[in-house]
Amino acid sequence: MRLGVLDVGSNTVHLLVVDAHPGACPLPAHSHKVELRLAQLLDDSGAIGDDGIEKLIAVVRDALQAAEDKGVEDLLPFATSAVRDAVNADDVLARVEAETGVRLQVVTGEEEARLTFLAVRRWFGWSAGKLLVLDIGGGSLEIAFGMDEEPDAAVSLPLGAGRLTAAWLPGDPPDPEDVRALRRHARAEIARTVGEFSRFGTPDHVVATSKTFKQLARIAGAARSAEGLYVQRELKRESLEAWVPRLAGMTTEQRAELSGVSDGRAGQLLAGALVAEGAMDLFGVESLEICPWALREGVILRHLDHMDSD
Repeated sequence: MRLGVLDVGSNTVHLLVVDAHPGACPLPAHSHKVELRLAQLLDDSGAIGDDGIEKLIAVVRDALQAAEDKGVEDLLPFATSAVRDAVNADDVLARVEAETGVRLQVVTGEEEARLTFLAVRRWFGWSAGKLLVLDIGGGSLEIAFGMDEEPDAAVSLPLGAGRLTAAWLPGDPPDPEDVRALRRHARAEIARTVGEFSRFGTPDHVVATSKTFKQLARIAGAARSAEGLYVQRELKRESLEAWVPRLAGMTTEQRAELSGVSDGRAGQLLAGALVAEGAMDLFGVESLEICPWALREGVILRHLDHMDSD
């Protein structure tokens, strides 16, 4: 069957269309993505304004048309950090449903971590042993650890690259004092969670997902996306530590010129790098592997599992 997953994230609204059935690997058929940056459309009170809601409605309508054009039988729509953290989330969800017919399911931060963990486990299989999974989105950082398909521990922290850039790094290039302040803040937030995970022991394999980690790995020398999904891509902490001060001294325009860095993500790459560096350091990670599957694939896999059990 042809499934569509509509992911309303903090940076983008992404429709992923796959051909899938229970017990099989979902095969990508189409991708429709629009950069909306909802996390940056929050007003001073923490609400998504009318303009932002109208933009979201228009993007959802376009995604619905794309899903229809591609023959999607079942659409799985959900929203993450930017919507769930908005003080007017209920109003946003009601207006989107009233004007498009799409009822967005709000995924909690912990559920986001768990679904991403499921996708990573299925990608690497049981031979990967105990997994530590890190995922930096636009609005939050998810961390999960475990031996099975359900993690033993899963947390979500408000350390998304877009959120932190808007709140902590107003300059272009950023003021060194602002960079140091963000570094302290991110590490303090991450450090609070380390003990919760350390009691489960040392991971056998550390994995990262998300566009932020993929771009950091690329600028550090990992293979281009054009070389395919199955090429192993790693990010070493030593390489990341060397890149952080370089990124801090660059303007957004200069970062966008780096190989693999998109214009839309260039502005928030430094904040993402500071979070990634802090997480790798505090969890004692020297090297991690990039996984091409993440939350969207986790949503699809969970849906297929439920179909198989019905």
